[in-house]
Amino acid sequence: MGDVMMKQLKSGGFILILLLAMLAAGCGTKDGDVQPDSLNAAKEVRIGYFPNMTHIATIIALENDYFEEAVGSDIQIVTKTFADGAAFMEGMSTDTIDLGTVGPTPVINNYVKNPAHQIIAGAINAGAVLVVREDSDIQSVADLDGKKIAIPAIGGTQDIMLMKELKEAGLSVKLNGGTVETIKQAPADTAALFLRKDVDAAATQEPWGVNLQHKANAKVLLDSDEFAWGNESTNTVLVAAKSFTEANPDVTTSIVQAHIKAIAFINEHPEEAVQLFIDHIKEITNQQLETEEVTLALARSIPTYDINEQVLKEMTTISKEAGYIANDNIEGLINLSYLEQALQQ
Repeated sequence: MGDVMMKQLKSGGFILILLLAMLAAGCGTKDGDVQPDSLNAAKEVRIGYFPNMTHIATIIALENDYFEEAVGSDIQIVTKTFADGAAFMEGMSTDTIDLGTVGPTPVINNYVKNPAHQIIAGAINAGAVLVVREDSDIQSVADLDGKKIAIPAIGGTQDIMLMKELKEAGLSVKLNGGTVETIKQAPADTAALFLRKDVDAAATQEPWGVNLQHKANAKVLLDSDEFAWGNESTNTVLVAAKSFTEANPDVTTSIVQAHIKAIAFINEHPEEAVQLFIDHIKEITNQQLETEEVTLALARSIPTYDINEQVLKEMTTISKEAGYIANDNIEGLINLSYLEQALQQ
């Protein structure tokens, strides 16, 4: 091949490379940075939640179409319900969901092992109770010595709340060498344990505390404003996978705006919120809840987007002491930047 032809090929190759580079540069912004929402925009947002009162913010946002309105018609809202926090976090870890509402303890426990998600807003404070069987002689937390207590999940939020109460009474669970036995039981099935006298008490979220009162004549030992951190108890948070939020910051902010709007609706229109909650639960579970029960359950819950970081740190310490996690480093877990942007807008 002659020298002239070689020079032409080399020159043409250089021009082709230059053109490709110019085209690539044209796909960026003025600053040369990739815009996540424009290049990796979500076609759907997969939201997870529980059919519980403590997830009423998500339920109201779905019932009132707040999520759809926030993200626009080009993005589809897909939902999935979970029975407990462990299943929820497994769904997030396996890329089944992008974000949703869940108790803080499963979020903390998973974050310590794999910091792939963040808490981006609060959802519910309080909303949990400690109840005992009507025929028991339990008058205080100290009387739980040697008793069996039902909890929704081992390592779950109500489990940690119970551990806080037991520690203050000088007790601990058998897991930690103590005398109190905890038994995992789905909240909807706990009334059966009470009626069979298989357990003495239950630490549970609403509306299942009210359900135990009405269906099994349970007595409230510690109401929602007394149990664990009381009204400052962070019961439910809005959590999101970092892979989703970092690729879709504008969509994430829009979802948080819908979340804020739902919380405002609940606080301003509690009776309507109760009926929407009842209708939603019946649609997805075929279970008809009583208005009186749901109203009381909502009264025990505090819908809020605020986060009490100190409570989360204390929950982390208790979880570490229980052996659920190896350390209590949760730096970076809470990211309120999307909440701040949503509030500004």
